[in-house]
Amino acid sequence: MRHSLVPPAGPQRVLALAQLSNSVGDGAYYVTSALYFTHVVGLAPAHVGLGLTVGWAVGSVVGVPLGRLADRRGARGTAVLLALATGLAVASFLVVRDFVPFVLAACAYASAQSGLAAARQALLAGLVSAGERTGLLAHLQATLNAGLAVGAGLGGLALHAGTRAAYLGVFAVDAVSFLVCALLLLRLPSVAPRVPSGKRYGAGVLRDRPYAVITLLNTVLLLRMPLLSLGIPLWIAERTAAPAWVVSALFVLNTGAVMAFQVRMARGVSGLASATRAVRRSGWIMLAACAVFALSAGASPWGAVAALVVGAVLQVVAEMGQSAGSWQLSFDLAPAERVGEYQGFFGTGVTVARTLGPLVLTTLLVEWGTPGWLLLGAVTLGASYAMGPATRRAAGRVAAEVRKPALVH
Repeated sequence: MRHSLVPPAGPQRVLALAQLSNSVGDGAYYVTSALYFTHVVGLAPAHVGLGLTVGWAVGSVVGVPLGRLADRRGARGTAVLLALATGLAVASFLVVRDFVPFVLAACAYASAQSGLAAARQALLAGLVSAGERTGLLAHLQATLNAGLAVGAGLGGLALHAGTRAAYLGVFAVDAVSFLVCALLLLRLPSVAPRVPSGKRYGAGVLRDRPYAVITLLNTVLLLRMPLLSLGIPLWIAERTAAPAWVVSALFVLNTGAVMAFQVRMARGVSGLASATRAVRRSGWIMLAACAVFALSAGASPWGAVAALVVGAVLQVVAEMGQSAGSWQLSFDLAPAERVGEYQGFFGTGVTVARTLGPLVLTTLLVEWGTPGWLLLGAVTLGASYAMGPATRRAAGRVAAEVRKPALVH
């Protein structure tokens, strides 16, 4: 693992190439979608926001049964079908002209994306040993950032052109990227279904309270996700004297740091104990980042820039540590035969954070100012410390399940 973007040859590298493919398309989509839906399709901004919120809400619910499908029918075939479904959903945006079709397309897109994420995690678990999973996920995260950066560049060209054809081209590229992803996933070895047909193993993930608590705490830690895209830009504009170009610089800093150091940060995480330590340490670092960000208010322009850069460095270190720890916990605390179902549930934290994060961050940072930063850091630290006892309880449940014979119906 010498290079952060090149995992070992074999299934790990194929998974990384599949990740790179659709992340390039997603990067272009993220940059251009808002203007495409408002300027080209002609939807009101409020309708776009509502439609996407409804779509991701549906996707967060559908991710669990689609993950269960991957466990029961085979992770590779399910992942391939969902990659194709995502591409078709993106392509459907090309013909959407009214609000209701837009909402339906958004629901299809978010559902397929959520299910694909769960199926790929189940596929990864079937192809890679437990000791290598967190390291591979670190590679995939670095690859994701690289692809998003390339895709954002392509989207920027479309924004510069500003034509309908340019926007349509971006969506076509995104749709094709998922087709390429599906073809790459077909190159992987088949993974046998983890749950034999007609056999059940206890209650579903929604009734696994210890794992639900882990997921909830991780969701709290993920509320920082819209920080670079929304919270800090608004903070800079409303509360500091820093120039606007700092927003772009901080985004580049974050993306580059994850590409360069995520794999290295994940190397020390190899079990539940090291994972909880990584999460707890990230809580302290995030608290420090919030305090430094708060110092940028009222400072001179260059003083604000310095505080923002230092805060961004601390924030990305906290992000990488929290990511590595949460990956390890999400796999180690899930039953081996139901990884897809459990990963589908754990992934809802991302959707909830993306939905609630903008409201939470704008209230705390823009309206409350420095006290809001400190409260955000304190809540993050509290959630990171709570992860320890929650993990011990969940680990006890896993041990009990291993000792208990499977229920056959």
